[in-house]
Amino acid sequence: MKITGEMLIGGAAVRGQLAELQAIDPASGSSLGPCFGGGGAAEVERACALAAAAFDRYRETTLEQRAHFLERIAEGLVDLGPALIERAQAESGLPKARLEGERGRTVGQLRLFASVVRDGRWLDVTIDRALPDRVPGRRPDLRLRNVALGPVAVFGASNFPLAFSVAGGDTASALAAGCPVVVKAHPGHLGTSELVGRVIQAAVQACGLPEGVFSLLIGEGNAIGQALVSHPAIQAVGFTGSRAGGLALCRIAAARPQPIPVFAEMSSINPVFLLPGALATAPEALAQAWVDSLVLGVGQFCTNPGLVLGSAGPAFDRFKAAATTALGAKDAAVMLTPGIHSAYQSGVQRLQGVAGVRELARGTSAADDRPGAAQPALFSTTAHTVLTRPELEQEVFGPAGVLVDCEDIAQMRTIAEHLEGQLTATLHLTDADHAEARQLLPVLERKAGRILVNGFPTGVEVAHAMVHGGPFPATSDGRSTSVGALAIQRFLRPVCYQDLPDALLPGALREGNPLRVPRLIDGKREGG
Repeated sequence: MKITGEMLIGGAAVRGQLAELQAIDPASGSSLGPCFGGGGAAEVERACALAAAAFDRYRETTLEQRAHFLERIAEGLVDLGPALIERAQAESGLPKARLEGERGRTVGQLRLFASVVRDGRWLDVTIDRALPDRVPGRRPDLRLRNVALGPVAVFGASNFPLAFSVAGGDTASALAAGCPVVVKAHPGHLGTSELVGRVIQAAVQACGLPEGVFSLLIGEGNAIGQALVSHPAIQAVGFTGSRAGGLALCRIAAARPQPIPVFAEMSSINPVFLLPGALATAPEALAQAWVDSLVLGVGQFCTNPGLVLGSAGPAFDRFKAAATTALGAKDAAVMLTPGIHSAYQSGVQRLQGVAGVRELARGTSAADDRPGAAQPALFSTTAHTVLTRPELEQEVFGPAGVLVDCEDIAQMRTIAEHLEGQLTATLHLTDADHAEARQLLPVLERKAGRILVNGFPTGVEVAHAMVHGGPFPATSDGRSTSVGALAIQRFLRPVCYQDLPDALLPGALREGNPLRVPRLIDGKREGG
């Protein structure tokens, strides 16, 4: 499949005339062809108008039609073969194996949502039958189902060119809910975005769906994204990126005549708590495992475990010594974009400038002069410094970690209370640590969307029970997740139908249950 540098607006390929953009090879800093034509307000208007026109027809497609559409996209991504991986590798600097795994995850997400759609539980069908003889007054016939929210704007993420981008989790869950999607391509992987976008465009056509179900926009700077979020047809936003970017979109969405939800995943330092029993058992092995997680993917994961807390003493000293050795042996590696690399360098410099923070180690320098290569960095400080210097709570997106000496479990809990909302919190413990864990768990439940034991958070399983979200500023809405089956709930709203004749009811609510979806009737599961 040839990359042309065009936007995909409905069923058409459109060459933008407002700017010329090129993807960059982050390892060399050189441009990658072809030139992409950037669009603006006119292209946003066309894409959003098509999405609005497609909405009512698309949201009432059958469950099987929608599931088949998602599976068709998944098949198309597989059929792209090596071309997709090669282009993504050139634009991101990520290794082939990582990108092949990410394509597998992307395909898996689409297939998961196909199964979710077929199952029908997401409709949350609830029926309270009429009670005409109830005293003192009759109860009407009440029937509820979830319906799609409306067209959704999705912003491609920099750190996952496939799994959190054009056909990533936001797009898959929005399409599963019955929402047309308008994607703003990330400028760091324009060619990858076009390849994936053409697969979705072809699936729309092959499945006989309205062309406005999907569009892909390209633009220079922030203007096209601002215009997209401001457009009255857009009813929700999916975003993964920086806190500044997410909050900017939230402000735009809130200032509209009709405010809309922004589901933004933004910022997290993902604290790790080393409880005494676990720390005493094998501090060196624990340190090596943590460093491996910290530098995985050059630290460019939103679940990167950047803050480690342990009780000061011989066991934590052994952990710090082992972590220092392990990190010092880690090579510098190329980051995704020049902007991310620059922000990482600034973040490390910020940590270096905090009084009470000591640098323990830096990774080895790059073997050459690659402009986007980042050295891992390790720092140490005390609980008092963390509690008094807010800079230490700011995410450094990349392979940098901070080790914190605490006096005891009470001080660990104090820091946990002090931290902002997080995507994850991790406990390393043995059976002997259960009492200490019980002191921390109530706080961590308030602070994090996912709590792990004896692992590291950089693996996010795509599953029914996964939560990839958390209290602000980890996300803009801590009630939601951007990974897993529950992600579909972000793009739904409930509608109650009162006393409608059976012939006018949606299929899921009719007496005969022609869709065969799970239903709650008068407080009991149908057939249960």
